[in-house]
Formats: sequence, C-alpha cells, structure tokens
Amino acid sequence: MPVLTRLIPSPVVVDIRGGALDDLAGLLADQRISASGKLAVAISDGSGRALRERLTPALPGAHWYSVSDGTLDSAVKLADDIKGNRYDAVVGLGGGKIVDVAKYAAARVGLPMVAVATNLAHDGLCSPVATLDNDNGRGSYGVPTPIAVVIDLDIVRQAPARFVRSGIGDAVSNISCVADWELAHDVKGEEIDGLAAAMARQAGEAVLRHPGGIADDAFLKVLAEGLVLTGISMSVAGDSRPASGACHEINHAFDLLYPKRAASHGEQVGLGACFAMYLRGAREESMHMAATLRRHGLPVVPEEIGFTADEFVQAVDYAPQTRPGRFTILEHLNLSTDQIRDAYADYAKAIHS
Repeated sequence: MPVLTRLIPSPVVVDIRGGALDDLAGLLADQRISASGKLAVAISDGSGRALRERLTPALPGAHWYSVSDGTLDSAVKLADDIKGNRYDAVVGLGGGKIVDVAKYAAARVGLPMVAVATNLAHDGLCSPVATLDNDNGRGSYGVPTPIAVVIDLDIVRQAPARFVRSGIGDAVSNISCVADWELAHDVKGEEIDGLAAAMARQAGEAVLRHPGGIADDAFLKVLAEGLVLTGISMSVAGDSRPASGACHEINHAFDLLYPKRAASHGEQVGLGACFAMYLRGAREESMHMAATLRRHGLPVVPEEIGFTADEFVQAVDYAPQTRPGRFTILEHLNLSTDQIRDAYADYAKAIHS
C-alpha cells in the first residue's frame, strides 16, 4: 500500500517575534534566500523611510524602491524597475498594499518574495493573492506564496490600533467563511478541502477565544500566526474559499455601494460574520463572536461604522452580486429585502439585549 502525501505551498521560514526585523539580513542569508544580500526592497513613501534608515546598514547590497499606492500600475512599474538587475529576491516591507505590490512584481519577474509586515490589518500577508486597485475598481491576482514571512511585534505595536483591530475582524470571520464552505458542500456538492478548512477555522478560533488584548504580545503573536495560517490555508485550497464567505460578500457590497464611506476590511467582515452566523441559526456563536469583537473595540452593528440599518440591509441585499458563483448562507436563504430587514432587526435586538 503506497503512502500518499501532498506538498503544501508554504513559506520556508516564518519569524514572528519582537526584534525580528533586526535579524532580517541574517535570516535571509541563513535560509539561502539571499546570501549575496542583493535585494529589491519595496517600501512606502511615508513610514517606510524610517525603516529604510534603520535597515540600510544591515542590508548594504539592497536597492530601495518607493511604492506610492496599491495599484496594478504601481506593481507593474515596480516589476519593470527591478527587471534585469539580478536580485536574489524581492522584499515587501510595509502594510498590506506594499506587500501585495511586491508579491505581484516578484511574480512578474520570476523572483522569490519576502513579506515583512509592519501591521496585522488582514490575512493577505501570506496568501497566494495580490489585491490591487485597477481601472475597474479592485482585482485579485494569483501569485506564489511568499518564501518567507517576517513579523516584528515591536513594529506592529507602533502601528495605529485600528490596524490590529482590522486583523482581528478578518481572522475571526474565518469561522463564518468555513461554515459557508461546508454549507456549499452539503447543499451543492462543492468539494471541500478538510486541511484548508481546519487551518482557517482553528486560526479564527484561536483569536476568538484568546483572553488577551491588542496590547499583549501573547495575543499579537496568536493573531499574527492566525493570519499567516489563513494565508497558507488559501494556498492549500488553491482558492480564497477558506477565508471568504458571506461576510466578505457583505464587505465587497459596502465597498461598491459606499466607496467613500467604507470602513476597514476587518471591521466590515467582522460585522458581516456576526450577522451571517445569526442568519444560519448559530445564535449563540454569533453573540459570542460579537462580544469578542466588541471587547477588542470592533463594530458589531452598522451604526458603529457610520451606516444606517437601511444601508446595511441594502448591502446585504446586494452582497451576492459581488461574487457570482459563490454559494453562502445568503444565496442559500435568498431572502427578500423585507426579510433581511426583519432578520437584522432581530439581530440588533439580540445584540442590545
């Protein structure tokens, strides 16, 4: 009987701790990612400058590239700029936009990519997807998983608290996303990857049930690990399915219907996840999720991010149109606008009781 296994695309190294940034050069050399130190480092125009000054002595062979925004044009420009320079790797040093631009550029020129995240705003830092703004709004582009992920908790702590809160919402929403995936399996026969589902769900559960707060290193480490595991779960599945369900459809609807008023990704998906769990009849889980998000300072009703109940109902009503072909609790129930309004009224009453 042969023993059958599969290879999982994942980073060669994941370094999550305080002070990790100071050891970046050594880590790249030890892991044979860049023994020469010849690197293309993408940084933001703003906060990236201070990090460049700090790291330049340790990375004398690096060339630094400023990235102004998270657009497809910026990613293509970065790829064109670094092409032909014989770099060992591309390093994305910054928040999600910088990391995604670097991911796309590295894929375009065929170089390995190192993600050095300076905040924990969402689960994209280790995912096989680059989310970039384009002429039609925003697109998701398949890219290789980063070869290394470095998260310095000392740097993360210096970022605005809203970034950490956003990451919490994104991680906790995994629980709703996996429930949607299992629903699609049960109702539509959609294939489900048990390993990817387990990784995404346990990442969400770990953040949901951790007693610490955003000022605690122990909690930040669990959150960072959860976001990395979520990214790997998407690589395992070959799709965003483990971390994208009804809550993300609601998030996309907010972005499309109210582009100038939309809140952060994590705030919107966290709220969406609480409501989606309530819709599927998991009332106790929904209230537990809401209580945890509220403890961390995240919104659990639309008024807390500047939207009326009617605007939220409109977003939920529109949400299935944002991901044609994706089956979630929203498509399964296929509620009318009035039914959504009644369901939200029940949810809001439960939240405030």
